[in-house]
Amino acid sequence: MKKRITWILVVAVCALFLAGISHQAFAEAKGPMQFVADAKARIVEVTPQQVKADMDANKPVILLDVRDSEEFAAGHLPRAMNISRGLLEFKVGSMIPDKNANIVLYCRTDARSALATAIMQEMGYTNVRNMQGAFKAWGEAGYPIYNRHGEFTMLSFEKKE
Repeated sequence: MKKRITWILVVAVCALFLAGISHQAFAEAKGPMQFVADAKARIVEVTPQQVKADMDANKPVILLDVRDSEEFAAGHLPRAMNISRGLLEFKVGSMIPDKNANIVLYCRTDARSALATAIMQEMGYTNVRNMQGAFKAWGEAGYPIYNRHGEFTMLSFEKKE
């Protein structure tokens, strides 16, 4: 009987110990938006207006869309190239070998692009920036968007009264 009680106590203590570890790990775990916030604290951001002004002034800038290929096909910024966020680390070195190139990243809402900008900095890219508000803010500003049908603006799809 004493052995049985001893084993029950050992199992109970182990269970409580493991529950404490998992609770601590859960309490310290980061959610996706915390990763984005951490990345944004380490990167440089520019507005869509700054990006458009650089493009209008013919400054050399590489626009890198890190959305999935289907999103890119539906509409993207002028002259943008596409590398999905999930493949960035594997493809960017061969697609953009110049680590000093002027690069602006964007996605749909600027979460994936913030993460991608931080990763590219870690990979040694020295002039990489994230576009605040991303594709959504670009479209809301009325700037041109392209797809296989040509140029359009998000404003052209607004409901007319």
